[in-house]
Amino acid sequence: MTDVTDDVTDTYEVIVVGGGAAGLSAALVLGRARRRTLVVDAGEPRNAPAAHMQGYLTRDGMPPAEFLARGREEIARYGVALVRDRAAAAARTEGGFAVRLASGRTVRARQLVLATGLKDELPPVEGLAERFGRDVLHCPYCHGWEVRDQAFGVLAGRPMSAHQALMVTQWSTDVTLFLHRVAEEELTDDDRRQLAAAKVRVVPGEVAGLRIEDDRLTGVRLADGSTHERETLFVAPRPVPRNDLLIQLGAELRETPFGAYPVIDERGLTTVPGLWAAGNASGFAEQVVNAASRGYRAGAAINGELLFADLDAAGV
Repeated sequence: MTDVTDDVTDTYEVIVVGGGAAGLSAALVLGRARRRTLVVDAGEPRNAPAAHMQGYLTRDGMPPAEFLARGREEIARYGVALVRDRAAAAARTEGGFAVRLASGRTVRARQLVLATGLKDELPPVEGLAERFGRDVLHCPYCHGWEVRDQAFGVLAGRPMSAHQALMVTQWSTDVTLFLHRVAEEELTDDDRRQLAAAKVRVVPGEVAGLRIEDDRLTGVRLADGSTHERETLFVAPRPVPRNDLLIQLGAELRETPFGAYPVIDERGLTTVPGLWAAGNASGFAEQVVNAASRGYRAGAAINGELLFADLDAAGV
């Protein structure tokens, strides 16, 4: 079965930008509600580097690519169209929104869901990107069970990395925090006390690279030439929200330590009428199961908005 719908037209009731868990979930609800819906998917899911996803009831251990393929099959059953393209620009119109695609086509809808997610920007350490999602990880809830009891390293990227080092001790008692470019004096007294209580070793000095043997991580190499044996390295990537369309459409954003995200209500509606955000487009800490829930909630709310707007217009 093809992932892409052939009969893509120009006008819909709802356009969903983003074909990850949040976008597909919203599209599924809307399709089942008999709403003409288009999903625009650039094919860049955040969890693409991971071999499996965990913590999603009944889907624990499923490869992300398989999860998305099933989602695309499901929305197709309800007549939802999907196009492989990138939303290059968006504008408000009298009837809703116009979205210009990278291919040159312009599509229009009354309501617009942005489920564009974010990208993880890794620290510029040699070998890190190549191992990301394998033995270089960022989320213990996503991968901690699979690497339990291994020798963990945590690469500090900011003073908050002490918190990450403490969290991963739930999955291993052998944890080393590499301060990297964080100065020792940036650790608070509470950090030092808690790290000591958790028996986390703290190693100052910049990390220069990784030692890889037989296609697996075996150590962390410092700039001074020393190497510390480790099997798994946790990092804290810098999240970069894909919020260009939100900015173009005038949505109010809130600044957080993890980037700028839209101000939304409990359903996902932004400060722009008819514009919704779901998944990692709405916040940093949306795991797959949470993103799907956000998409479902937005889809149901949008159907209600359209229904009652039409009733009001008809004078009922």
